[in-house]
Amino acid sequence: MISAIAIDDEPIALDVLKTHAEKIPFLELKATFTSTTDALAFLQQNQVELVFLDIRMPDLTGIEFAALLPGRIHVVFTTAYPEYAVKGFDLAATDYLLKPISLSRLLQACTLVNERIIAENKQVNNSLFVKDGYNLVKIDPSKITYIEAGDNYLSIYEGEKRTLTRMTLTELLGKLPQDAFQKVHKSYIVAVAKIEKIERNQVLIGGAKVPVSVNLRDDLMRKVKQ
Repeated sequence: MISAIAIDDEPIALDVLKTHAEKIPFLELKATFTSTTDALAFLQQNQVELVFLDIRMPDLTGIEFAALLPGRIHVVFTTAYPEYAVKGFDLAATDYLLKPISLSRLLQACTLVNERIIAENKQVNNSLFVKDGYNLVKIDPSKITYIEAGDNYLSIYEGEKRTLTRMTLTELLGKLPQDAFQKVHKSYIVAVAKIEKIERNQVLIGGAKVPVSVNLRDDLMRKVKQ
């Protein structure tokens, strides 16, 4: 199931997208917005995989908005203006839909997004790249011991090696093999196989003591027993 939002300053255009989205079984349109600023606020608290985005918008244009999105979010531009297509694809948009948008054309775009997500998930099982400053650093999930969130950054620990990256815990957890990692605290994810000892309110891992929240302890214990 692809989770998505749609942004367009024309309510009628949003209604068309909602009607079509209801007929695509692997698409969940979680919310629609007529304001890019409202959409940004939503994305700070919620995770989606796809944004349907009009280009001519007040405040931020669709082009400006897309440039702010992390690479994990796919963008499908929806517009009445074909002259923006080249700029849209320069921003690595997955597709570019011209209004009026038909169900068949929307389905084609969603199928392409789904194929790319599946390919990305397969790649994640082997390795992933994260931003460290201006550089892209390759991380091997099998070598990660734990991940710590602090301020606006994550610290990814691979033994004694530490990589800093600007990303949320939820974002990174979505890129990791789900059976191998567990969130144990609002600020920590651990590699289950690397846990050395589980105590009442913490685990010992990679020479560090990582706190375990009461509400996440049961999830950890279920994962350990699998």
